[in-house]
Amino acid sequence: MMQQKLQELVEEISATFFKKRFRHTARFNPRLRTTGGRYLLVSHDIEINPKYLEEHGMKEMVGIIKHELCHYHLHIEGKGYKHRDKEFRELLEQVKAPRFCSPLVRTRQNRKTYSYKCLVCSQKFLRKKRMNTLRYVCGKCGGKIEQVFSG
Repeated sequence: MMQQKLQELVEEISATFFKKRFRHTARFNPRLRTTGGRYLLVSHDIEINPKYLEEHGMKEMVGIIKHELCHYHLHIEGKGYKHRDKEFRELLEQVKAPRFCSPLVRTRQNRKTYSYKCLVCSQKFLRKKRMNTLRYVCGKCGGKIEQVFSG
C-alpha cells in the first residue's frame, strides 16, 4: 500500500465512523517499533507502522487507524484525547476501535536475552538488557556477577 492509498483510507474511515473530515496527513513510518501508530499533537498528522499491515493484515490496520483518529478528533475538539480520559474510552467503544494493538510476532522472536551468574552462590539471572557487571552485585549474597551467555 502506498502513502496516497493510506491517506484515502484514513479519510474514508474518518468520514464513515466519525462523520468528520480528516484534514491532515497520514503516512507510513517504518521507524515505529513498539506501536501500531501514533498521532502527532503539533502537526496533527497520523503515522502508521507498515509492519502491522504486512503481519496482521488490513483488519488490524483499520483498527489502528480508528484508534489514532480517536486521538485526532478529540484533540482537535479540545476534549480529553489521552488514553486515561473518559471521553477517549467512550469514543473508542462507540467506533469499536481497539485500545491496544496486537503485538508483532517478529519483534517478540528477535528479543535477545542476557544470562548472568553469581561467582559466589551460583545464582542465575536472565535479563532483557545488558548490565554492567562492575556496577552490580548479586542480590542474594552480594558476590560478583559475570555474564555467562547471550542469545
